[in-house]
Amino acid sequence: MSPLESSDHVVVVGAGLAGWRFVETIRRLGYHGAVTLVGDERHAPYDRPPLSKQILSGKWGLEKATLATPEKLDGVNATVLLGRRAVHLDADAKSVRLDDDSIVTGTHVVLATGTRARPLTFNSSGPLSTLRTFDDASRLDEMASALDPDSVVAVIGGGFVGAEVATSFLTRGLRPVVLEVAERPLMGVVGNEASAWLHRLGAAAGVEVRTRQRVRDVTVNANNVTIEFDDGKPLAARAVVAAVGSALDLEWLADSGLTLDDGVVVDHYLEAAPGIAAIGDVARFVHRSGLDEEHIRVEHWQVAADHAWQLAHHWMGEPEEPALPYFWSDQYGKKIQMLGHPHPDDEVVLVSGSEEDLKWLALYVRASVVTAVLALSQPRGLALARVLLDDVTTIDAALALAPWAS
Repeated sequence: MSPLESSDHVVVVGAGLAGWRFVETIRRLGYHGAVTLVGDERHAPYDRPPLSKQILSGKWGLEKATLATPEKLDGVNATVLLGRRAVHLDADAKSVRLDDDSIVTGTHVVLATGTRARPLTFNSSGPLSTLRTFDDASRLDEMASALDPDSVVAVIGGGFVGAEVATSFLTRGLRPVVLEVAERPLMGVVGNEASAWLHRLGAAAGVEVRTRQRVRDVTVNANNVTIEFDDGKPLAARAVVAAVGSALDLEWLADSGLTLDDGVVVDHYLEAAPGIAAIGDVARFVHRSGLDEEHIRVEHWQVAADHAWQLAHHWMGEPEEPALPYFWSDQYGKKIQMLGHPHPDDEVVLVSGSEEDLKWLALYVRASVVTAVLALSQPRGLALARVLLDDVTTIDAALALAPWAS
């Protein structure tokens, strides 16, 4: 594909991290053509990880999480349409229809719409509070501020967001109780063995994490919440938050002609069709490991930022190699980090530290090849072990090299 020229018009749908970083990067690389950035929230692009951490814990306001300050917005010289939702894409015409029936047409379109919080509703509750947007965080912050110290707050869902929300509530002097339906949190992400090691974190931090919890109904009134289960005693709480995962909004792309399969399927260059690309949470992209290639979708900050960088360089004629998938999560006073993309049933080999010390590093192995590195409060070891994923490395070679011990 020819590099972007000043006569082009790039339409970016999604004003989160991926969309904003892409706009910043093409400008920095010298693109002088038109740019239109469309976002369905009324806020200028902001960073989402602080929502469940610094903002919900009461330490930050939105201004500290804002990515696109007024000065930066002026600097990218883009048409920014906030509070507008895309409702239809004509991929052939490169045109996007918005919810006010206006149409934005360009020469290139970037889909960076991310995900939304998965809604959770019970017969007696109505929609429960979730955390995905700044407005969500503001409502939860207001709710937490009104509670007395040591008030019980139920968090339904023990994944990344649920654990981070519980950690922030604990910091505020509240008593979070995490309700996880699975045998352990994060089993689908880190696998059976590693999830057992991480399951220690909640109790060590003083947070009650209940597993195998099947909620039957939730009753919410002005002063308290009652949570009923398929079996067991009801839980009385002052408030409840649902953190049961995320959902894609692909309905507006249903007749676009793009390939949709748990995301927008893209090629090695993040393109879904000529002149149409998808980046960040919404993209089902090609991941190359030492074993094979597979299409994956990853909902993490670093992947969104890396996609923006990769696509911007590709469209500016300066191709970059795809970055290695990476994520982190700060929860229960510890930092979890992973490099690579293992399968949940990959073998896990603990190579440094111990479960009891809550500080360790482990390798994932499939067909004798290292597929990923997982660390708990071992950031230096993780960085040193990255070399194991730069090429095909067998577990025997990894143990002999032991870069994490350097």
